[in-house]
Amino acid sequence: MPQSANTESLHRRYLETRNGVEYNIFKREGAKSSLAYVEDSGICETTPGVTTYSGYLDADLNAKSTMHMWYWFFEARTAPSTAPLVLWLNGGPGCSSMIGLFQEHGPCHFVNGSTEPSLNEYSWNNVANMLYVDQPIGVGFSYGTDDATSTVTAAEYVWQFLQNFYAAFPTYESRDFALFTESYGGHYGPEFASYFESQNAAIAAGTVDGETINLIALGINNGWIDPELQYQAYPIFAYNNTYNQLITLRQYENYICNRTDTEECVPAYSGCTSLTGSNSACLSAGSTCASAVETPIENANNFNVYDVLEPRSDEDTDPSEQYATYLANATVISAIGAQSTYQECPTGPYAKIVATGDEARSFLEPLAEVVQSGVNVLIWAGDLDWICNWYGSQLVVNNLNYSDAAEFQAKALEEYTVDGVSGGQFKTAGNLNFLRVYEAGHEVPYYQPVVALQAFTQMLADGVLSST
Repeated sequence: MPQSANTESLHRRYLETRNGVEYNIFKREGAKSSLAYVEDSGICETTPGVTTYSGYLDADLNAKSTMHMWYWFFEARTAPSTAPLVLWLNGGPGCSSMIGLFQEHGPCHFVNGSTEPSLNEYSWNNVANMLYVDQPIGVGFSYGTDDATSTVTAAEYVWQFLQNFYAAFPTYESRDFALFTESYGGHYGPEFASYFESQNAAIAAGTVDGETINLIALGINNGWIDPELQYQAYPIFAYNNTYNQLITLRQYENYICNRTDTEECVPAYSGCTSLTGSNSACLSAGSTCASAVETPIENANNFNVYDVLEPRSDEDTDPSEQYATYLANATVISAIGAQSTYQECPTGPYAKIVATGDEARSFLEPLAEVVQSGVNVLIWAGDLDWICNWYGSQLVVNNLNYSDAAEFQAKALEEYTVDGVSGGQFKTAGNLNFLRVYEAGHEVPYYQPVVALQAFTQMLADGVLSST
C-alpha cells in the first residue's frame, strides 16, 4: 500500500559525503539498511528530462559484515509516471548487470570503436523505468559481504533491495513490475519471481511487513534453467543448427543414444533432484554431463560458445568490452557514485555459488509455478548461442506443467515479424511465450535490438507475443 504521510515522516533523508562523493541518503524507520544515491549523474543517459539514480543499498547484516549492493536506475523516456518498473539482472553466476546496461539494452552503448558512449535508440527505457542491479555482492560495483551461496539464498537480498527502493521512491509502489534476465538468470528468474510472490502472499496474510511487488512479467533469454534437459540439447544443437554443424550424424547418434540418455549424463542427475539433492550429488552430475557432452564438442571445434559463427578468440571482443574501460575512469566512477573497482565477472562470487551445486540444480518447478500463477512469461533465445541454446530452451518450455501445457506443446512454431520482416519463430499459449531469435547470440538485444525491443514491449503490454 502507499506510504502514509505519517509513516514517511518517520523515515530520514539527509546528505552524506563518502570519499568525496555527496550522496542522498534515505533510511527507513527502524531499518538496518539505507539507500544512498547520486541523482542525474549525466553519465550514459543524456536524454533531456530523464531522471537517473545510481548508488548503493547499504545494509548491516551482522556485527562483522556489511553489504553494499550497487544499482543504477533510468527513468522511462516516455510516460515515466505510468510506465512499468523493470528489474534487469545478468547471470554468471556472478556477472554484473552493467553488461546488460552497456552491451545490450541500456540507454547508451559503445559503437564503431568509440571510447565514449552514445545514446541507444532501442533502449528498453524507451518504454519502461529500468533498474539494473549488481548481485551477488562482489560483482560489478557491489562490495562487502553477504550470505548468498545459492540462487535460493540470493533471492531475499534482491527482495530487500526492492523494499528499500520502494520506500525511497514511493511513486513506484504498486506499479506494474517485471523481471528480465539472461543466462544464469534461468536460475535467478524463476526463483526470484517465485520468492517475490511468496512474500506478497505473506504480506497479504500479515506475517511479513513490506510492499507488494506487482509482478506482471518474467523474461529469460538464453537461460540456464534445467541442466538435465539442456545438456541433452547440446548434441541436438551441434548437429542441427543451421549456421555451423559441429558434429556428424554418427557422432550425434552416439551422443544421444549413449552419452546423454542412457549411460552418462541423464543417470547422473538421479541424485540431484530439484533443490533437494545434496551439494556433492549436484556437483557430480554437472561435472559428469560437462565431460560427457559439452566439453568434447567444444574441444573438437573452434567456435565462440556465445556465437557459433565466430571463432573462440572473439569471446572477449564481441560485444565490445570498451564499456569496462569506461567504468574504470575516475571521473565516471565519481560521477555515478561508485565506491569500488568495477569487476565484470569476478571468480569469488562465482565460486561460492557453484560450490553448492547450484549450477546443476533445476528451476523448472518454480518456473512452472510462476507460469501457473498467471504471470506472463517469455522464454527466448538467440539461435547463434551454444552455451544456453534455443533447442534447450524449447525442451524446457515443452516440459512445463501448467494449465495450457497441452495446447502449448501441440503448437508449431510460426514466424515472428517486426513490421513484416521476419526476426524469428515463436509460439504462445495462455501466458507462456517462446521465441527463437534469428542470427542472435547469447546477448539477444545486442544482436537484434529491434526484435528484442518489440518482444519486450509486448510482454509489458498484454504479455502475448504477436507479429507486426
